[in-house]
Amino acid sequence: MGTVPVVSGLTPHAPWAVLARACAQVGLDPAGAALVRLVNNAVFRLVRHRVVVRVTLTEGLAHRAHSAVAAGRMLAANGIPAVRPLLGIPNPVEVDTHAVSFWKEVTDTGSTPTAVQLSDVLTRPHRLPIPDVRLPRWNPIADLRSRITGMRGWDRGDVEFLSRRCRVVESALAALDYPLPASVIHGDAHLGNLITTPAGPVLCDLDTVCVGPREWDLVPLAVGQLRFARTADGHRQLADAYGIDITAWPGFSVLRELRELKLVAVGLPNAHLTPSVGIELRRRLHSLRAARTTAQWTPYR
Repeated sequence: MGTVPVVSGLTPHAPWAVLARACAQVGLDPAGAALVRLVNNAVFRLVRHRVVVRVTLTEGLAHRAHSAVAAGRMLAANGIPAVRPLLGIPNPVEVDTHAVSFWKEVTDTGSTPTAVQLSDVLTRPHRLPIPDVRLPRWNPIADLRSRITGMRGWDRGDVEFLSRRCRVVESALAALDYPLPASVIHGDAHLGNLITTPAGPVLCDLDTVCVGPREWDLVPLAVGQLRFARTADGHRQLADAYGIDITAWPGFSVLRELRELKLVAVGLPNAHLTPSVGIELRRRLHSLRAARTTAQWTPYR
C-alpha cells in the first residue's frame, strides 16, 4: 500500500510550538493546554482561559481559518447556534504556514446529539438569505487537491489514483442538477460537529461553512451509515426530519464518492504523527482502490 505520507517540516512537537507562538501574539497563556484532537487541525483547549485554539496543519488550507472566523461572526449575527470566535484579539493569526484561530469554549453536557437535532440546526442557515459577508463558494475539489499535493513521501501510485478520482468527480459534479436552491451550508455536517450544551446543540468546526448545495449537508450521515458501524440509523432519522432522502436522488453516488475521498484525505496531514491514523488511512485507500463499496471503516483517532 505504499509508505505513510509525510508533511514537510511537521513533527509531533510542531503543533505545540505553533500554539505557543500564536498565544504569545494575542496575549493568551498556553500553560497547561490540552490537545483535544489531531486530525484535520490540531485542536487545543486553553484551561486558563476557556478558549479553544485550532491550528491548521495543511499549508494549502490555511485560508479556511479566516473563512471559519468570518462564518462564526455571520452565524452569531443571525442567531444561529454555533461556536463563537473570540473577540478583542487578532483572530486568526499566522504562524509560518499555519493559521491559528481562537474560539470561545462551550459547555459540553456529554449527551450524544441526535440526527433530528442536526436537522433542526441545519435548517436555520439553509433558510438564511445569501449573506453579504464574503463566504467562500463551495469548492471541495480544490480542498482535496491541496491535501494530496501537499504531501511528501507518499506512494506515487496512491497519489495518481487520488488525483485521477478527483478529476472524475470534478467532471461529474459539473453535470449535476441540484433540486434544492443553494444556501449557507455547514459543509461537514455530521454528529461529531454538533455539541450538546445546556442551552441546546450548537454547530462547531466551521472551516467548511460556505455557500453551496444544501444536498451536501445531507450526505455525511448517509455515507457514515454505509461506511461506519452505526447502531442507530442516523441517516433515516435525518431524512425523516429534514424531509429529503438524499440517497434517493440520482446525484447521490457522485456526492458519496466525493465524501469518501474527503474521508480519506482528512487523515493525510498527520498520518505520520499518529500511527492509528496511518493504519486507518491505508485501510480506506485500499478499499477505494479495490472499489469495495461495502468495506467498513473506523473513525480516525
